[in-house]
Amino acid sequence: MKILILGAGRVGESVAESLVTERNDITLIDTNPARLRDLQDRLDLRAVVGNGIQPSVLQEAGIADADMIIACAPLDETNLVVCKIAHDLFNVPTTVARVRSQEFVEGSALLGKTGFAVDHTLCPEASVTAYIRKLIDYPEALQVLEFAGGLVSLIAVRAVAGGLLVQHTLAEIPRLVPGADMRIVAIYRQDTALPVLQGNTLIQAGDEVFVLAATAHIRNVLGALRQRDKPARRVMIAGGGKIGLRLARQLQADHQIKIIEPQSARCEYLATQTAADVLVLQGDSTDGELLADENVQDMDLFLALTSDDEDNIMSCLLAKRLGARRVLALINRRAYAELVQGTTIDIAINPSQAVLGELLAFVRRGDVRAVHSLRRGAAEALEAVVRGDRKTCRMAGRRIDELALPAGAQVGAIVRGLHRDDGSDTGTDTGPEVIMAHHDTVVQRNDHVIVFVPQHAMVREVEKLFQVSATFLF
Repeated sequence: MKILILGAGRVGESVAESLVTERNDITLIDTNPARLRDLQDRLDLRAVVGNGIQPSVLQEAGIADADMIIACAPLDETNLVVCKIAHDLFNVPTTVARVRSQEFVEGSALLGKTGFAVDHTLCPEASVTAYIRKLIDYPEALQVLEFAGGLVSLIAVRAVAGGLLVQHTLAEIPRLVPGADMRIVAIYRQDTALPVLQGNTLIQAGDEVFVLAATAHIRNVLGALRQRDKPARRVMIAGGGKIGLRLARQLQADHQIKIIEPQSARCEYLATQTAADVLVLQGDSTDGELLADENVQDMDLFLALTSDDEDNIMSCLLAKRLGARRVLALINRRAYAELVQGTTIDIAINPSQAVLGELLAFVRRGDVRAVHSLRRGAAEALEAVVRGDRKTCRMAGRRIDELALPAGAQVGAIVRGLHRDDGSDTGTDTGPEVIMAHHDTVVQRNDHVIVFVPQHAMVREVEKLFQVSATFLF
């Protein structure tokens, strides 16, 4: 696929890096030649220096035969105009725009073909906020990702001594947790994935376990791997930027919120945009005395959400040392995120990785509905709809143990009943059914199949299983 990416910032870089590894033809457009040279030295892509709003620059980048343009420049206006130009002047089939403003909603007439011609919108701030909100709702988890419209969830959790399943084998799970059907798709021990999961595989304390289960069973699954944490009610947010403000607004109804922000003007704005009982403090979140004075030791959750990685790391370390029960840091540099994950900082989130999955769903082959990047981009979980029949699709009409999955890849769950044969998104009379996949489970047409892929390089092999032959007709 030939893809043009406008903007070589953090999001643009992450997208380019991911798509290049999948043998896509990537051209990156930016006004910063030094930035482009650096990315060209590291990645196998073409770079064009210039303003992407100008049709001549887009032509130089090869937009005439592009399959997709992803506009992720800093300004909403730039991204919207570029998508409009790409559609109207060059007939680009798919346009994606990064849009921060909440005024532009995907599917609205303003973004339709007669408007800005944006097929899909991305808002990193909204994606990261939703990601963090899930972790607040499920404090025991390291990651919570949804599939099939929220019917199925993939959770990552650190197993601890005393958990019901710890020091037990996978074969014992149905007996130990009879009320929650689940499928463990991966176990990472000391940051290394166990190559093969079998019935006699033992879950040990300290393992990072990835489990697929019906969303209704998540709490039971988490409780089986570690003791249930009490809900996070008292939250301190370091950084009152876009993410901090979005999150405070979502939590203020049923949480006690404190926000620490260094800029006085921003503090005044935050005070006008949040509820009266949200306490806004002007100060430096890396100031240990300030954290102690504001009783950080009583906080259920400390969130470092500033734009400075070093400040986020330092403030989390201070908060943890002073007694905060759980700390989370927003870290843009992938190397930093990998370095601190699993230390005294409970969770490190890379915002680019949080939004990357949304983009990947647009470029996957086959009827892919959701993609989530795992382990900071090393692994992936995807949801795709099975089309065709046994003759036209390598997935349809076959048992799980008949599928030619790459080594380590696993079908974790199937959701049946979300589609009719004509492809319309309508459920059956009895409602959709969530099926945990076993070796003898038969995949049927229109099933939503959720696959865990341990290595990014295997994605293309998995996609081929969902593709249908040229003879297939709906």
